[in-house]
Amino acid sequence: MRNFDFSPLYRSSIGFDRVASLLDSLSRTEQSQPSYPPYNIELTGEDHYRITMAVAGFDRSELNIEVNQNNLTITGQNAADEEGRTFLHRGIAARNFERRFQLADHVRVETANFENGLLHIDLVREVPEAIKPRTIAIGNGESVATVTQKETHAA
Repeated sequence: MRNFDFSPLYRSSIGFDRVASLLDSLSRTEQSQPSYPPYNIELTGEDHYRITMAVAGFDRSELNIEVNQNNLTITGQNAADEEGRTFLHRGIAARNFERRFQLADHVRVETANFENGLLHIDLVREVPEAIKPRTIAIGNGESVATVTQKETHAA
């Protein structure tokens, strides 16, 4: 039983109710999501990520990657013809799948490559200049524009 109480987060922060809701829904969807196909998520550099998914038995043409808003959806539709084949043991599960990932704000898919039965999806987080940290000048009671104008006339 993994239930988290996010009410302290609501009390001590402003504007993070969406984040708490995402965390709450993430715990619910993680329990309901199947474990096939297996995947890794790795940090390849500052603000660079890679999802590697083991998709043995699939061809490049049978895989589809779609980004809609902040949702990354990877689907595999196996079109292999199995008629006339008798398996004594079937360990390669080439069944159809759909795997979803919730992307953070300002994360975009950069590239996708398929090699040796592995699907590599490279992601990059690009924070716009408008929301990067900046230093605010502290004035002496006058507006910053007035101080700047006085310094310009004095020079």
